[in-house]
Amino acid sequence: MVGGASATDTDERRPIFLVGMMGAGKSTIGPSLAARLGRDFVDTDQEVERVAEATIAELFEREGEAGFRERERAAIETARRAGAVVALGGGAIVQPGVADRLVESGLVVWLEADPDTILARIGDASTRPLLAGLDPAGQRAKLERLLADRKPYYARASIRVDATGAAEAVVDSIIAEMHGR
Repeated sequence: MVGGASATDTDERRPIFLVGMMGAGKSTIGPSLAARLGRDFVDTDQEVERVAEATIAELFEREGEAGFRERERAAIETARRAGAVVALGGGAIVQPGVADRLVESGLVVWLEADPDTILARIGDASTRPLLAGLDPAGQRAKLERLLADRKPYYARASIRVDATGAAEAVVDSIIAEMHGR
């Protein structure tokens, strides 16, 4: 656990935002956490794809990272509705003003995983625009740079959980941290 969040962080009206690097498990942990807490689940990457009727890789190709990030910010604003468990894309929290809005409006949970775990979970990185086209050494170097750049934003989370274990164990850790407040 990190930070000094108040007891109202477990208030069911406040959303729970899952942040962390690609492959940290946000899209896997989120539905399970939401089910355990009796909440809705929203994956902002899936919402961007649904609204755009295109994959993230296609959006990066057509609109560049800036275009994708604009769509992502809109999806985050929509997903901030009360009570949901919301999985954000790995770089979402770095966008101007996003970290502040997340911290002010909900409980932010950082799912932390080491580069080896992330690379193993990602597998074929061809659908990951920031890693596509890189050899394994290049993917690792890029991932380590991204993590270093994003770490100060992720560190604003009220709860920090080791996400390298099994999904249910990670969910148990999050719930224990929430109830331990």
